[in-house]
Amino acid sequence: MTDIDEILAMQTIDALSPDEGLEAIASAIDHARDHGDLSLNDRALTWCVQVEARLSSDEQRLQLDYYQANAWANRQKARQTDREAAWAWDQEELQKQIFFLRRARNGPAFDEQSAVVRCQILTNLANQLDTAGRFIEARELWSEALEEEPEFWMARGNRGRGLMSYAHSLYDPGHFAIFAHSAHADLMEALRDLDEHPEFGDQRLRPYFAGVASNVENDCNVEAVAASYRPDEPALRGNSVGRAYRLWCLQQTLFLNPLNDLGAYPIAARDVLTLPSFVVPLDEPPVLVGFFNQLKQEFVSARWLFFDGTRPKATHLSDRDVLLYNTVDYTALGLAVEKTKIAFRMSYSLLDKIAYFLNHYLKLGIPEKKISFRGIWREKDNGPVRAAFLASENWPFRGLYWLSKDLFEKDYKDMTEPEARELHELRNHLEHKYVKVHVMMMRTPPVAGTSASPFFDNFAHSVSRDDLERRTLRLLKLVRSALIYLSLGMHREEGRRRENAGADRVVAPMPLTAMNDEWKRRW
Repeated sequence: MTDIDEILAMQTIDALSPDEGLEAIASAIDHARDHGDLSLNDRALTWCVQVEARLSSDEQRLQLDYYQANAWANRQKARQTDREAAWAWDQEELQKQIFFLRRARNGPAFDEQSAVVRCQILTNLANQLDTAGRFIEARELWSEALEEEPEFWMARGNRGRGLMSYAHSLYDPGHFAIFAHSAHADLMEALRDLDEHPEFGDQRLRPYFAGVASNVENDCNVEAVAASYRPDEPALRGNSVGRAYRLWCLQQTLFLNPLNDLGAYPIAARDVLTLPSFVVPLDEPPVLVGFFNQLKQEFVSARWLFFDGTRPKATHLSDRDVLLYNTVDYTALGLAVEKTKIAFRMSYSLLDKIAYFLNHYLKLGIPEKKISFRGIWREKDNGPVRAAFLASENWPFRGLYWLSKDLFEKDYKDMTEPEARELHELRNHLEHKYVKVHVMMMRTPPVAGTSASPFFDNFAHSVSRDDLERRTLRLLKLVRSALIYLSLGMHREEGRRRENAGADRVVAPMPLTAMNDEWKRRW
């Protein structure tokens, strides 16, 4: 291996073999991080481009992606001392890290890596999503890393730190206390694991994690919370189907309840997410409350339709005596499939409705016919993010923005999750074209110029039933996150408005009572 002095003297790595080049890049990036040498860091990024074309294995490509993400992290660290740069909604350093880490995670060599390498990739990706405001998706990745290696303290410590940031975004003091308790438990366990397994990360982070744990103790009496917190109470209610449904929602993290992000505990088995307290003119009715009611109702209805459409059961009476023909390609037809499709379409439509909500709440002035979840963030497609968002320092709203980039932004296409692109494509076909669902997929379509298979439907957008269900579940999770980001982002915005309001402002309370469940049935 080339020593660091030789690496520092290099201007190119063309003379090195691919493996030697990768080692030189890794050493240069680590040295640049430890010594704040951005010039060396930039040189290492240039070397990444030089060596990429010479790589011959998937494992080498994964290593290069990981190293490039680390180099962009060095650049990001240099910018974080500038508050305005840290709060910028578009950050090249952040975007590049997400891209390279996702490519490493989704690459064919990921599963072949050691548990520690997989944990490093998952943890770093989670950290960047958390920075972007997508703290719910970040927690999923930290937890995935801990499933790989429970003592990987970098993931646990960052999860604890992230939970405390999530806690500070909540409007419910009871939820804040429970989150603080969970964050503290993660941080303390991470510190114990750090002492036993220092090889799992940078030991110099110990004072940082210890400081975060101390801050949690100052913000909350974690011992008192631990003494009174009963996550398994109350027990799941309802008949056997009702209990199965609620347990499934908990396990899939689909309740509109931040506590569900802490685990599949019965205490979270209620959709308690609401709008925070907010101020409107005296002559304005509670239109936002009504709108959020509708968003919640559509989400929970889509959630049930998906659950009900994916349970094995007998042929539904509405499907009996309906004349359909067997096209010999294992087509899946019936009410259950249509319920899954409806759940997908309902869920996807909620994203544009969230944009409609934001346009009214933030008084953005976008014409009604031009409102969309993709377009609400900018006045022009290639223009800057709207000033109303940029000036807000609103972490949950920034999470909504980065979620929209995954689904819609063309320039961001190569950096999104493959599943996100699949969701967009499937939605377009469901709404405007022809989707054929299959119990099992036929062979790949015939090659151009050869005789066509009489059983391959080249007019349809084909998807297996398993893939349709997987994509619908993924979409439900994304929409749940979006609704939580909307509520918590509104809470942050109301705090900012209070800080900027005059001392002579008069606010009169307008309490609303909860709707009785019995009122929801048809009379």
